[in-house]
Amino acid sequence: MKILFLEIDTEREWALASVGPAYIASHIRLHGHEAAFLRVRPEEEMHDLIASIEKEAPDILGFSLTTRQWQRGAHVAGEIRKKLHIPVIAGGHHPTFTAEAVLQTKEPVAELLDCLEKGEEDTASQIANIWVKGAGRPQIRPPLKPLDKIPFLARDLLDERYGVAHLITQRGCPFPCTFCAAGGMRDLYKNEGYLRRRTVQDVVKELYHIKGESPLNYVVFLDDTFTVNKDWVREFCRIYGKEISTGFSINARVETVDRDMLDQLAKAGCRHIIYGVESGSSRMRRDVLDRPVENQRIIDVFNWTKKAGVMVTANYMLGLPGETPDDIEQTLALNEKLQPDDFGYFVFYPYPGTRLFHMCREKGFLPENWLELPANNRQSILNLPDLTKEDIEHYYNEFTEVRKQAYMNRYGGALSEENKALASKSFEDSAAIG
Repeated sequence: MKILFLEIDTEREWALASVGPAYIASHIRLHGHEAAFLRVRPEEEMHDLIASIEKEAPDILGFSLTTRQWQRGAHVAGEIRKKLHIPVIAGGHHPTFTAEAVLQTKEPVAELLDCLEKGEEDTASQIANIWVKGAGRPQIRPPLKPLDKIPFLARDLLDERYGVAHLITQRGCPFPCTFCAAGGMRDLYKNEGYLRRRTVQDVVKELYHIKGESPLNYVVFLDDTFTVNKDWVREFCRIYGKEISTGFSINARVETVDRDMLDQLAKAGCRHIIYGVESGSSRMRRDVLDRPVENQRIIDVFNWTKKAGVMVTANYMLGLPGETPDDIEQTLALNEKLQPDDFGYFVFYPYPGTRLFHMCREKGFLPENWLELPANNRQSILNLPDLTKEDIEHYYNEFTEVRKQAYMNRYGGALSEENKALASKSFEDSAAIG
């Protein structure tokens, strides 16, 4: 049996395809099945897509969908079904939480392919984690562990470029952030063994495997919080720095790092750390986001990171429930103090399965037709009492201007007038896409 995974690009082509299908592909190939990958680009004509699918001749189509991809993914699936009679399976965060449980894991997909290959379609509804139309809610499988048992990512499904490899070392996150889908997944599993981590040796083994197949110029670790376990990080830095030493980047929380860890990471090859700051308002972080950390700690960690010689990026949100214009002003003021090498800024979207999604629905902030509204990083779908959509648009544009000016102040002196204009347009274009 052959499954063809469709990567749904929305407003622009992403640098990396969804990781879930690459894990599924590596697993089902061990069970004698085939897996292939196809990008559905924003400008893709449907007749061209149909022709590409027919050329691949799959037995089943797979979609891994975030909420942002949902609308286009549903439309593409509908158009395909008008022309081709191929079974479709959907996984990812959006189906998981909006269809109650279409859970994306490796084993159920392999079992589903086995059923289809044997012509036993009727038994598919009995597979744990697979929800078949017309059947009841499926049983949820326990989290797979140890993670070292999972085969390495099928990198031919990732569309990686320029020798940049992407790795995941852990599943789950121990923190209770109200806006994050990781917390929703933990709640779904009732926090029973959902946080798991690979051994350092297994991670290094995968890196050696990558180096044996293609150039390895940089590594991006996709873990929500790479720095959760200090002992693991210490061992990683020692082994990675000695055996791999290729530059890498991570995501971290300011509560989980100290000066010693940052120095160890830098020595091992860490070149870039992204911290989720979220808001410059202590009240918002404490009362709304469940991230009780003080501004001074954030300032200290940014300074320590820079002193260690590591580039630092801050991520912010705006348009949060309970937020006021003054809270957003505090975020801009904190960014001025942090002086990050770069920052990301995103209009809050209430992802299904998160505590803030439920809160927005209970308080009447979420429109009834929320699933029909665009899920992007620059527009709010909420009806908030203390922030209008015009307020959010104003501040989004202000963040764009601040980011552009920071870049110009840092690098503009070395640019020609023509390149300055190109850089300015690039910031505006990326802000328009979100």
